[in-house]
Amino acid sequence: MELTDLAWTDEQRDLRDAVRGLLARHPSPAPGPGSAPSPGGGYDRVLWQRLCGEIGAAGLAIPQRYGGAGAGPAETHIVMEELGRALTPSPLLGSAVLTAQALLASGDTAACQRLLPAIADGSAVAALAWTTAAGRWDPGEAACTAHPAARTSAAEAIQAIAGAAGADASLATAPSVSSPDDWVLVGEAHHVLDGDVADVLLAAAQTPAGVALFEVDPRGPGVTRAAVATMDTSRRLAVVGLDRAPGRPVGAGAGSASPGSAALARARDLACIALSAEQVGAAQRALELTVAYTKDRVQFGRPIGSFQALQHRMADLHVLVESARSLSRAAASAAAAGADEAGLRAAAAKAYCSETLARVASEMIQLHGAIGITWEHDAHRYFKRAHGAAQLFGRPSEHIARIAAAVIDG
Repeated sequence: MELTDLAWTDEQRDLRDAVRGLLARHPSPAPGPGSAPSPGGGYDRVLWQRLCGEIGAAGLAIPQRYGGAGAGPAETHIVMEELGRALTPSPLLGSAVLTAQALLASGDTAACQRLLPAIADGSAVAALAWTTAAGRWDPGEAACTAHPAARTSAAEAIQAIAGAAGADASLATAPSVSSPDDWVLVGEAHHVLDGDVADVLLAAAQTPAGVALFEVDPRGPGVTRAAVATMDTSRRLAVVGLDRAPGRPVGAGAGSASPGSAALARARDLACIALSAEQVGAAQRALELTVAYTKDRVQFGRPIGSFQALQHRMADLHVLVESARSLSRAAASAAAAGADEAGLRAAAAKAYCSETLARVASEMIQLHGAIGITWEHDAHRYFKRAHGAAQLFGRPSEHIARIAAAVIDG
């Protein structure tokens, strides 16, 4: 099933209504002033399990052979739009979209069979450690570096054997020497979605052959994880440090660190599309709340929504949101069909939907007047989501530059 630019299908409406109904019955509490990331992971685990168990949200875009529903970007798009409407914290974007799609795009069947079933049913949260503090999300770059463990431990192994033999002949046995398939990773990745609570950790790292993907034990030696303060308190981000952390190569050429730039590019594009859906949902809800307020707020003896100037502003925002929705759905359709232009459509959707949400959220605060800047009203939450989401997976200007380069280069 694919999204079209014209209308919802019956199945899409059913999925939308199911998600919206569940979120209405189980709303996430808004964070209070000065709130810090919760030890539970920054999201409601009961709601997450219901989304996975009743809706199958985490497995929508994962093939059936790996425990998913075998749907695609279109169905994930619908769920993300509803999550965006309610500003619901969940690991869907980082786990089931970014990390899961990087795994699928790597072509490593064994890794997919081992890791994806738990991601698909929501019992495991996955994270991808990739970018530096600058947050470029460039498939050709990575915050960490990797090299074969055996290359750096051979001399130490010889010394260990000699030392053991000299101390006690009964101990003169070869120590455990790393396999050539084992690697060690060093570096510090930033902006890792749900990285501090992830059960599955993938890391992108620079190797002599290019950027590659590695599976790292998130609770293993050499791994440190820490949640960071964010403007949008409903979006959990972490810094993941790797200090000679053991890594297992993930890729079509398992046993060597095959370049993973293509897998990262695919995952980034799908994540941009999913994020654009979330932005559209948030913008739509922000506009609805603003229109409702202009009908209730009375000034000069009349609802302010009756003033023509405000009606024109509301109409302009409506057109903006609908055009953003159309572009976002077109990007999802292109990705589902495997179209050549899917990457450019993802870039366009990310840039345009970021600008759309930022404008709608700004208008929401202004048109709500004084109440729009208080913590008690949700306006500030949409504003913070707009600015935080705009930086995720690359700034709008960076995606516009991608499109410009493609157009200029032909």
